[in-house]
This record gives sequence, structure tokens and C-alpha cells, in this order.
Amino acid sequence: MNILLGTIIFILLTIVFLQVRIARKKQADLQYIHKKLKQILTEKTNEKLILQTDDANLKLLLIEINHLLEHIQKTVAQYNKTEIAMRKMLSNISHDLKTPLTVVLGSIEMVLEDAKLSEAERNAQLEKVYRKSQEVLDVMNKFFELAKLESGDRNLSISRLDINELCRNNILSFYNILTAKGFQVDVSIPEQPLYIFANEVAMNRILQNLISNAIRYGSDGNIIGIEVRDDEESIFIDVWDQGKGIQASHKDQVFERLYTLEDSRNKQYQGSGLGLTITKRLVEEMGGEITLSSIPFEKTIFTIKLKRVKY
Repeated sequence: MNILLGTIIFILLTIVFLQVRIARKKQADLQYIHKKLKQILTEKTNEKLILQTDDANLKLLLIEINHLLEHIQKTVAQYNKTEIAMRKMLSNISHDLKTPLTVVLGSIEMVLEDAKLSEAERNAQLEKVYRKSQEVLDVMNKFFELAKLESGDRNLSISRLDINELCRNNILSFYNILTAKGFQVDVSIPEQPLYIFANEVAMNRILQNLISNAIRYGSDGNIIGIEVRDDEESIFIDVWDQGKGIQASHKDQVFERLYTLEDSRNKQYQGSGLGLTITKRLVEEMGGEITLSSIPFEKTIFTIKLKRVKY
């Protein structure tokens, strides 16, 4: 009897000891989680909570905490990215407005204060004021257009369009510029009409942006091209050149709002960094995609993909 009683007491003591040990381990683990979580949030690091434990409930808690940390870290990174973009926006827009306005004020001051100006000189200064004022208006219009696109306030009316005809008309609209700059032009557009559902004004804007971009940055190659391709589901429009291209490290950024690195081609509007961004937003607004492939001085291609209409 004494042996049995002793055995029971030993077992009970062992259970109590194990429970105390487990409780202490859980308490230590919780203290570690609290301390480490506080450190991660205070120092704003990208660390995760790593803890060796056999407690199934604690494992589930750690998984959810790490998911929450990942979400917070992504949100903070996006916020920081947006804040940097806003600072660039203010800097770029200020520069794009300040430069022409400085010329405008200088010309007006000359006209007002220099009584010796001839009629021809006065008219030349007024013509400069007009041109620079148009630049200011152009920058402001592009900025507000992008703001509308990003806010979803702009509704594009959609109709059936012959994309081949649109592409031909747009490349022809640049004929004088291309001829003056000595560009060769490679046009590969099928004779048979290909149809899409899109907004005609937006499509013209997209094509003009991309052709202007190719002219601006493809001058080293002295050739630009436009090609229309199709498959059973989609229509593809390639606008290409053989100019300086875009380095691989910049390719993922050229469509970002206000991206204006010196090697970027996204300075369509006097360095405001709006051109390719507006182009991308318009393409996406019509359910399409735009991609870029570039080998400097070999071929740089902007490709638009749109859904094909089969009737």
C-alpha cells in the first residue's frame, strides 16, 4: 500500500512539475514575443517573429502575427514610396512651371520697361510669352488628366474601332516631323481591318505618346516602326525604335508616376514624368496591357495588348 501511495504521489508531483515547467516556458515565450514585437515596431525593421515551440496554439498565433507584420511592412513601404513620389511631383511640377514662368515674366518686364524696343522685337517677346504660357497650360492639363485617371473620375466612352486605320492615321500625322529628322519608318499593318472596343480619343493619345517617345529617344537609331499583330483573342500594337533604349534596372519603373531619372524615357512632357504614366493608365482603363522590352541600340518595343473583337 505504501509503495502504491508513493507511486501515486510521485506521478502527481511529476505532473505538477511538468505543468509548472510548461507554464514557465509559455510565459517566457510570451515575454519574448512581446519584447521582440515591440522592438520590430519601434525600430521599423522587416524582421519576423521566429520562435521554437511545440505549442500548437502558440504556433498559430505566431503565423498570424507574422502575417500582420508583413502587411504593416508592405503598407509602410508603399506609404514611403508614395511620399517620395509626392516630393518628386512637387519638385518636378514646380520646375516645369517655374522655368517657363520665369521666361514669361522676363519678356513682359522687357516689353513694359524697354521703350527702345522695335515693333518686331516687341512682337517677338509677346510670341515668346504666348509659347511659354502654352507650356505651363500643357503641364497643368497633363497633371490634372493623370489625377482624374487615378481617381476614377474619368469615364471613357467605348465604341468599335478599326485599330489598323487608327495606327495608319497616327503614324501619318508625324510624317513631316519624321521626314525633317531623317527617320526611316517601318510600317507593318495588315490590310484587313482588325477591330477593338476602345475610346478613339484615348487610343489616339496613346499612339501619339508612344510615337513621340520613339522619335524623342530613338534618334540615335534613326528608325522607328509600328506593327499590328493579332491572335484569336488579342490584338498587339508594337511601337519600336533602335535608339538608346532603357537599361534593365529602369524597365520596371518607366511607367511609374513622375519617374524622371536622367536615363528614363518617361520625360515626355518637359521632364514632368507624366507621359508614359498617362499612356499606361489609359490602356488599363480600356482593359488592356502595356509592356516594354529593350535592348539599347538594338530594339526598344512598347507593346499594347487589347482584346480583339471578331465581328
